[in-house]
Amino acid sequence: QVQLVESGGGPVQAGGSLRLSCAASGRTFNILTMAWFRQVPGKEREFVAAIRWSVSSTYYADSVKGRFTISRDNTKNTLYLQMNSLKPEDTAVYYCAADREYRSLYYSYEYDYWGQGTQVTVSS
Repeated sequence: QVQLVESGGGPVQAGGSLRLSCAASGRTFNILTMAWFRQVPGKEREFVAAIRWSVSSTYYADSVKGRFTISRDNTKNTLYLQMNSLKPEDTAVYYCAADREYRSLYYSYEYDYWGQGTQVTVSS
């Protein structure tokens, strides 16, 4: 089993920045991909960004490309999401996810483990 704990969310004004963290523990040696998703009430969970753990290849949703950066620290088993130039439409609960297999990255049902989520609220 793998446990994921997110932190770093909160309120921020439009144009501001936040950095989310996701600490992984447990059987982390079999994680191949980690990702961030987000969800607003009444909508499906939406892909934000992903990283292949061993090679650091990164992938982004078009809506965040150029503003968000996903990264990881292998020594700390921690995933990050640096969010700059935040917009009100970025408001959501952000979830960290981990996958034990190489799959397409973009679909929430492909991920094996999830954190509890952290709220990001961007005000205009």
